[in-house]
Amino acid sequence: MTRYLVRRLALYFPTLILASLGIFGIMRVIPGDVAMVILGGETSTPAALAQADALRERLGLLDSLPVQYFRWVWSMVNGEFGGTSLVSREPISEILARRLPVTLELAAWTALIAWVVSIPAGVLAAVYQNRTPDYAVRFVTLAGTALPNFWIALMLILALLVWFSWTPPIFYVKIWNDPWMHMQKMIWPALILAWGYSSYLTRVTRSTMLEVLRQDYVRTARSRGLVERIVVAGHALPNALIPVVTLGGLQLATLFSGTVVIEQVFSLPGVGQGVAQAAFERDYPVIQSIVMLLVTLMLTLNVVIDVIYAKLDPRISYAR
Repeated sequence: MTRYLVRRLALYFPTLILASLGIFGIMRVIPGDVAMVILGGETSTPAALAQADALRERLGLLDSLPVQYFRWVWSMVNGEFGGTSLVSREPISEILARRLPVTLELAAWTALIAWVVSIPAGVLAAVYQNRTPDYAVRFVTLAGTALPNFWIALMLILALLVWFSWTPPIFYVKIWNDPWMHMQKMIWPALILAWGYSSYLTRVTRSTMLEVLRQDYVRTARSRGLVERIVVAGHALPNALIPVVTLGGLQLATLFSGTVVIEQVFSLPGVGQGVAQAAFERDYPVIQSIVMLLVTLMLTLNVVIDVIYAKLDPRISYAR
C-alpha cells in the first residue's frame, strides 16, 4: 500500500505541471483581449491603441510566455493563488475566499441528497428487478442522466413562476444572516444537481447489487433461512457499495464543472459564476487559478478514493 501511494504521488506532481501548462496555453490561444475589455473595446484610434499597449505592459501581458507562466506558477505556490485580477485588481485569494464556500456548500448539499436517495433507490430497483419499482427508478434516473441541468433549472424556475407565482430569491444571503432565505436560494440548485448525480449513483448501485445478489455466498445465506432483509442489507449491500463509493467519489469532482451554469442561472456567487464572469472579461489569472485549483482537487480526490477503495476491499493488492 505504501509503495503504491509513493508511486501515485510520484505521478501526482508531474500531472499537476502538465495540467498547468495546458491551462496556461489554452488561455493564451482563445480569442479576446483583456485590455480591450477594460478600455471598453475601443482601440480604433492611435491614442486608444497606445493606451491599450501601455495597459498590456502594466498588466504584464507583453512579457514572454515563459515569464508569464513561471510568475503565475510561483504565485500559486507562495499562497497568492495566481496574484490579482487584471480587471478588478482584487487579489485572487480574496475572490476564492468569498466564492469557494458557496460552491463547497452547494456541492455538499448535492452530495448529501444524492447519496441519501441513490443507495436505497438502487437497492430497491435491484431487489425488484423488472418489476414496477425497478421500472420507475430506471425511468427517473434515465431522465436525470439525459436532461441538461441548465434546461431543468430554467423549466423549474418557469414552473414555480407559472404555477405558484414564486421564484427563488434574487440575492444571495449567508446562512447565519437569514437561514430561511438562504435555504430557499440554495435548495433548488442542489436538488437539480443531485438529480443528475444520484441518477448515476443509482444506476451503479443497481448494477452492482444485481451482480452481488447472484453470488454463491448470497445464495448460501438464503439457504440458511436468513430473512431477505438481512441478506440484502447485511451480506450483499456492503460488497456492492465498494465500486459505488469509488465511482461516486470520482463523479463527485464533476459537480464543480456542473456548478458553472447552475450558479449563473440561480445567481449564486460561487466559483462557477466567477469562472464564467472571468471568461467573459478575459481575466486570465482568475480563470487559470480557479481551474488549476479544481484540477488539484480532482487529482487529490482520486488518490483519496484509491485509499478508501483499498480499505473497503482487503482483496485489493497494490503490490505490483
